[in-house]
Amino acid sequence: MQRREFVTALAAAGLIGAGMRPGFAQARLEKTKVAIAVGGKNLFYYLPLTIAERLNYFKDEGLDVEISDFAGGSKALQALVGGSADVVSGAYEHTILLQAKNQYIRAFVLQGRAPQIVFGVSNKTMPNYKSIADLRGKKIGVTAPGSSTNIMANFVLAKGGIKPNEVAFVGVGASSGALAAIRSGNIDAIVNLDPVITMLERDKEIRVISDTRTLKETVSVFGGNMPAGCLYTNESFIQKNPNTTQALTNAMVRALRWLQTAGQAELIKTVPDAYLLGDRALYLDAWSRVKEAMSPDGLIPADGPATALRTLQAFDETVKGKPIDLSKTFTNEFTKKADAKYK
Repeated sequence: MQRREFVTALAAAGLIGAGMRPGFAQARLEKTKVAIAVGGKNLFYYLPLTIAERLNYFKDEGLDVEISDFAGGSKALQALVGGSADVVSGAYEHTILLQAKNQYIRAFVLQGRAPQIVFGVSNKTMPNYKSIADLRGKKIGVTAPGSSTNIMANFVLAKGGIKPNEVAFVGVGASSGALAAIRSGNIDAIVNLDPVITMLERDKEIRVISDTRTLKETVSVFGGNMPAGCLYTNESFIQKNPNTTQALTNAMVRALRWLQTAGQAELIKTVPDAYLLGDRALYLDAWSRVKEAMSPDGLIPADGPATALRTLQAFDETVKGKPIDLSKTFTNEFTKKADAKYK
């Protein structure tokens, strides 16, 4: 058998990814078709996932990935819990929230080392805003109730003495719906991400009161490193499908490495046109603000899980007093192997 035929046969058998170079054989995947749920795929928060998809990194690993986009991270989580998704690209904090309910899910590769979430007050409905106390009784737009934007909103409000039940949270999504909600005056404040936030800032429609787009700002808000977007799944999925989990991690680490060196023209060429919100210059401006937030290696920082737990304990009654085992909420095992492969 000729070498080319041999490699083709290996790919057909699932022993190597269809796009892999000869000599890079990998373990047989337990599961080749993987359903990934995400909440707001157009956001920079999930950009590594988009890059891995658009550049065929998942296919290179022998994976047939189907990505379903939901209105917010909490909806994506529901898809995992309900069994319609195998993996979620979402906020690390959900691993803690579910453990508090005796459900175990684990993050296995980090996408963002800063949440990129911004809390802004409407200049239209609250032109005289002075302090967080002014938000009591107001309508606050989040991507979806229970999402990471909702979590950050609760934390910021708690620091100002406002309880979650003292405001009204409104799900506005992460794209045109969010823009329309703030512009129409239907909400008094918004907690969202880029490129939505940069567009609202440019048009002077909001006043930013809390920002986590850089590492420095994140530490200022949360008091430490705060792991953000990641791939997470049920513990049982990882145990049953370790090679598939490794393949997913490999693809994501390649995407993170690509983002570290990609130029603006490459980025614009790679992402879907719909993500640009009709304004390439604005999209690139927003990218310059959040690029630092992207993880360079996919590793969850050692102190990050504890920061996330402290954040949730500040306002969430379901987490307060619960014996959370943070070691069961994440693993860097797969990421370390991927980093060694693509260094």
